[in-house]
Amino acid sequence: MKSLIIGGSGFVGGYLAEHLRSLGHRVIITQMPGAETGICKDSDTARSDIYNLDILEKDAVWHLLNETEPDAVFHLAAQSSVAVSWENPQLTMDVNIKGSTNVLEALRRLEKKPVILLVGSGEEYGKVSQEEVPVKETKAALPGNIYAATKACQNRIGSIYAQAYGLKVIMVRAFNQIGPKQHPIYVAADFCRQAAQIEAGIREAVIKTGNLEVKRDFTDVRDTVRAYALLAEKGQAGETYNVGSGNAVSIREILQLVLDHTHVDIQTEIDKKKLRPSDTPVMQADISKLQTLTGWKPQITLEQTIQDMLAEWRVRVGA
Repeated sequence: MKSLIIGGSGFVGGYLAEHLRSLGHRVIITQMPGAETGICKDSDTARSDIYNLDILEKDAVWHLLNETEPDAVFHLAAQSSVAVSWENPQLTMDVNIKGSTNVLEALRRLEKKPVILLVGSGEEYGKVSQEEVPVKETKAALPGNIYAATKACQNRIGSIYAQAYGLKVIMVRAFNQIGPKQHPIYVAADFCRQAAQIEAGIREAVIKTGNLEVKRDFTDVRDTVRAYALLAEKGQAGETYNVGSGNAVSIREILQLVLDHTHVDIQTEIDKKKLRPSDTPVMQADISKLQTLTGWKPQITLEQTIQDMLAEWRVRVGA
C-alpha cells in the first residue's frame, strides 16, 4: 500500500505518516519548498519519501501524482488557522480552495484513481443551536469565519468531483486536534508554551488568554490519525464524516488542566489581541457515523494529552 500525504511535513502529517508506516504502508510526503519538516526530522519519519510541492502550482501537482502513483492520498495541505484567515483571507482562499481543486483535477486525469481523504473542519458548521449539539454531518454548513468558509467550499467541491467523475473522494470534518509538537498559534499549545516558559523563569507568571468561555471538541492528534486511516480504507465516496472526541470542553477547562499540571503559581490575564472578531460558542461533534462505520473511538484522555504537551514544551524551552 502506497500512501501520499500532501502537506505531510506538519503537525498532523507527521503523526499520520508514523501511523501509516505502522500499518505497513510506504509513505510519501510533500512539503512546501523551503519549509521546516517539523516532526519529519524524527528518524522514523525520515524514511518516508519527501518531495517539495506547492499545491498552487497545478502542473507540479499533476506531475507528482502521476510519478508516485499512490493508492491513497491524504490531503492535509491547508492554511488552517482561523486567526490567520482573518488577517490574510486571500492566502486562505488560495491554498484551501484553489490548491484543493488542483489536487482533485490531477486525480481526475490519472489512469489509476486512488482514494483521497479531503480534511476539512468542524468550523464549517458555524453557529449551532442547543438542539443541534452534538452536530451531525447532515446539518447545513453555515461558516462564520473565512477559514471555515474555504473548508466548506472544499467539501462541496469534493462532493461534486465524487459525483461527476466517479472519484473516491471522502470528506472529513475534523474538530480541534491537539498534541505534542503543535504550533503555539493554537490555544492549548500556546497555554503549554507559556506555562513552560514561566516554570523556566523566562517570563512573568501570567498566562495571556483569549475568550475562555467558548467550548470546543478536542481530540488527541494520535487518535485523529487512526480515524483518517480507517476512513481511507472504509469510507464511502462522496460522504462526509465528523472526526472528534464527541465531547465539548471550554477553553477555561483546558487552561485549568495546564495550571493543574504546572509546578508554579500562575495568574491569568485576557489579551485583547487574542480575541477573534467572531467566535462560535459551542462546537461538539456527533461521531456516530464514523463509529458505526469503523468502530473507532478516542483512546487518549484530554488530561494525558495536556501532560504530554507540557512535557514536550519543557524540553523545547530547556533547549
